[in-house]
Amino acid sequence: MLILGIESSCDETAAAVVEDGRNVRSNIVSTQIEEHKKYGGVVPEIASRRHSENILKVVRSALSEAGTALDDIDAVAVTYAPGLIGALLVGTSFAKGLAMAAKKPLVPVHHIAGHIAANYIAHPELEPPYLCLVASGGHTLIAEVLDYTSFKIIGRTRDDAAGEAFDKAARVLGFCYPGGVQIDKAAQSGDPDAYKLPHPAVTGSEYDFSFSGLKTAVLNIAHNAEQHGESINAENMAASFQKTISDILVSKTISAAREYGYKKIAVAGGVSANSAVRGLMEKRCRDNGFRLYLPPLMYCGDNGAMIAAQGYYDFLAGKRADETLNAAATMPIDGEPPLVGEPPQANRVVSE
Repeated sequence: MLILGIESSCDETAAAVVEDGRNVRSNIVSTQIEEHKKYGGVVPEIASRRHSENILKVVRSALSEAGTALDDIDAVAVTYAPGLIGALLVGTSFAKGLAMAAKKPLVPVHHIAGHIAANYIAHPELEPPYLCLVASGGHTLIAEVLDYTSFKIIGRTRDDAAGEAFDKAARVLGFCYPGGVQIDKAAQSGDPDAYKLPHPAVTGSEYDFSFSGLKTAVLNIAHNAEQHGESINAENMAASFQKTISDILVSKTISAAREYGYKKIAVAGGVSANSAVRGLMEKRCRDNGFRLYLPPLMYCGDNGAMIAAQGYYDFLAGKRADETLNAAATMPIDGEPPLVGEPPQANRVVSE
C-alpha cells in the first residue's frame, strides 16, 4: 500500500511516498531555515507563504522520485495538528483538494504520532507496545505507545519544550537559529561541568518536565557576568546546558520505563538528533538492559515520510477525513484536554 504523506506544521514543506508504513520510496523536504535565521526564529506569516509557494512542487517531486503516479497512491495523509495554524492550513487545504480531485481517501495525522512513526522506518522490527520520549521545539513528553494508533501520556512539559529551551539559551550565548544545532557543536569543545545548572522538577508529577527555569538560569548567569564586566565561556555553558537537559530527559524516561515495565524505549523529534541525548540514552539503556530505538538524523526533524508512515497505520485503523477537515494549533495525542493557565499549587515547579 502506497501512502502520500504531506507535512507543513512549521518551517519545512515536506512530502513523501511510503510503502506499507516502512519502506520509503521518496522523501522531499524544502526547508526555510536560512530565511528564518535572520529573525532568530520562525516567523509564522513567512512560513505560511513559503508553504503556499512550495507545496505543489514538493508533492510533485515526491511522486516523481517514488516513480509513481497519483493514481497509484492508495491514500493521502496530512499533518493537521498540532503546529503553526497558518502553516498547517496550507498543508491540510492542499491535501483535501488533492484527495478530492484524485478520489483518494484522506487520512489526518497527528504530528507527534508522525514523529514516533519515524522509528518504524528505521527499525522494521519495532512494534508496540513500548515507551517513547518525544522531544522537539514545540513538544516534550513521555508516551506509552500502546498500539500504532493508541497513546497514553505519562509525562509532559509544563512550560517550554526542550527544543525551545535550546533555542532560547543559544540566543543568550550569541548563537544563530536554529539554536539546538549550534549548542551541540559548541558543546563538543566545552566543559560540561563548568556551570552548575538547576534540574527543575514538578512536585506531584514525577515525569512532567519544566525547562523555563533552566533557560532563565542561563540568562541570569550571562547577565550577572555582564554586570561585573565579565563574559561567560560560551562553549562551557553550551556543554553544561546540553548535559543538564540530556540528564533530565534521559533520567525521567529511564525511571518511567522501570516503573511501567517497559524494556523497549524509542526517542523521537528534533531533539533526538542531539549527540548528548543520543549518547546518554544509549548508555543508560545498555546499563538497564533496555532495547533502544533511535531514528536516523534525517528523520529526526519534520519530514513527509514520518507522516506517510503513521498515515498507513491510521488508514488501517479506519481513520478518515473529508472536506470538512480543519487544522488545529494544539491537540493532545492521547485525547486529554491540554493544560491551560497556571498549574495548580500541588503541581508547582521547583528547582533541585
